[in-house]
Amino acid sequence: MLASASPRRCELLTRIGLPPDVASAAEIDETPRRAELPRVLAQRLARTKAEAVAREHEGDFVLAADTVVAVGRRILPKPADLTQAQACLRLLSGRGHRVFTGLALIRPDRECVSRIVETRVVFKRLSEEERELYLASGEWSGKAGGYAIQGLAEIFVRRLVGSWSNVVGLPLAETVALLAGNGFPVHARIRARLAAGDAADA
Repeated sequence: MLASASPRRCELLTRIGLPPDVASAAEIDETPRRAELPRVLAQRLARTKAEAVAREHEGDFVLAADTVVAVGRRILPKPADLTQAQACLRLLSGRGHRVFTGLALIRPDRECVSRIVETRVVFKRLSEEERELYLASGEWSGKAGGYAIQGLAEIFVRRLVGSWSNVVGLPLAETVALLAGNGFPVHARIRARLAAGDAADA
């Protein structure tokens, strides 16, 4: 059970043979608290999402994630319009930022375990033309920090330290380790998907 309706997270899990049985977005207030640090916000929102969805899915594994982009202590928004998206690109241009994803897993016994994953990203200096082209692409809409690394924005990345999939929205290595370490049959699920694929190709 994935406590998210994000197509990017669903796609990442499906790509490694772990498509969620159900994906359901949690309706929560994602507003940062006063002076809340980016990593704390990501972790708090992930746990809140997991807990909200788990109330409706007793006895299931419920996985939630929340991704926050920050420059220093400044949390960047998911831009609501072109003006906000432009401000994000100007701030990110020619400098480093951090991407935090909070992971929270509620087990069938209702125990909640969580992790925080950090990736450091450095953008090259963006020209006005590059910013305009990116804004015209529309990829910024609904994305933390106003960009999608799996799209056109990948050409802006000069250096990345950490998990690439974390920047997309779900750090796969850490997610699989969290699931497997808490009793979810990760490898059995992957083997079953591979077997089903072989059968379909036969």
